[in-house]
Amino acid sequence: MSDCDIGIVGAGPYGLAAAAHLRAADSLRIAAFGDTMSFWAHQMPAGMLLRSPYVASSIGDADGELSLPGYERAQGLEPASPVPLTRFVDYGRWVQQRVLPQLDPTRVAEVARNGSGFNLRLENGDTLHATRVVVAAGIGDFAAYPEVLRDLPRTLVSHSVEHHDLGRFAGARVLVIGGGQSALESAALLAEAGAAVEVAVREGHVNWLTRRWHHKLGPISAFLYAWPDVGPAGVSRMVALPQLFRQMPRGWQIWMTRKALRPAGSGWLPPRLGAVTITTGIEATAAAELGEGARVTFSDGSMRDVDHVLLGTGYRIDIIRYPFLAPALVRQIKTANGYPVLRRGFESSVDGLHFMGAPAAWSYGPLMRFVAGTIFAGPELAKGVRARVRAAARR
Repeated sequence: MSDCDIGIVGAGPYGLAAAAHLRAADSLRIAAFGDTMSFWAHQMPAGMLLRSPYVASSIGDADGELSLPGYERAQGLEPASPVPLTRFVDYGRWVQQRVLPQLDPTRVAEVARNGSGFNLRLENGDTLHATRVVVAAGIGDFAAYPEVLRDLPRTLVSHSVEHHDLGRFAGARVLVIGGGQSALESAALLAEAGAAVEVAVREGHVNWLTRRWHHKLGPISAFLYAWPDVGPAGVSRMVALPQLFRQMPRGWQIWMTRKALRPAGSGWLPPRLGAVTITTGIEATAAAELGEGARVTFSDGSMRDVDHVLLGTGYRIDIIRYPFLAPALVRQIKTANGYPVLRRGFESSVDGLHFMGAPAAWSYGPLMRFVAGTIFAGPELAKGVRARVRAAARR
């Protein structure tokens, strides 16, 4: 048993941003756990390009020495836009070496409350006590499986998060379900690998994130669209101000979130989808095994016989699905629709327990689902933690 002031669970963009800003307080003892950028390196498809624009792809540092441009300058690289997955992973590992050189790659098996803090039990059996815990464990545990497809064996249906190498489907008939970036880019990569691909989209059309005339109005466009470019005109500006977002009426927040997170594909994708059939306005209503493949029935009565169904159906946040949170601890966390309800400093209703990344979106808005959110989240977390530490010292 050893002790630390803050335990960080996760070493992706949000965990790294937390460490980058907490390290400024030299008196804080920080212990962090996880495989650096593991979700991006192992659960995103090889060949992927980031949907986020170049200016919104830095981790916790907008334009300083830890920014994406700072990394490229240090490595002698020319900027690449859109940002390739391999470069983003390498950049994250470069950040980790600078802000978390003491990172322990061991996974956390359990976080449980213990007196005035928390016990962290690692998969190797080691245990430590932390006064505070920052959960920055990403979205890998939240993959959404439509109910109608859950009875198919995993050999016939899988989520996009389960594949790093889509080349395994070369020569196969693959049905992709979904109309967002994950589904559409997976379809492009599958086709490029030699699969016969159809994308089934529930909506009546596909939304494309193209830069049209209203993006080219100089100062007017700059007023309507904030730099992270999350959401349509106007909404983009509000979403980029998490402190303002969290003060708005819940009805406004829900409306803006729907607008900002509507399924859409990057404007650079259509030229890569020439060999892909995209069918809109249909929804799967039944699925069954058929020989060595699957038959999927749709709302218009049509059927597809395929070798595999790939789900690009996104993620449904529910912190109860984090396997490392002790059940007794989860029961103490105030939640809304699966999200922890957070106060300043990303702190949950359990004193000392903080959540960053997508689970923070209910309280701080949809920006927390994107890398750009780390620019706000890192300083906000550090400010909240330091305030609580000072308050405790005065007692």
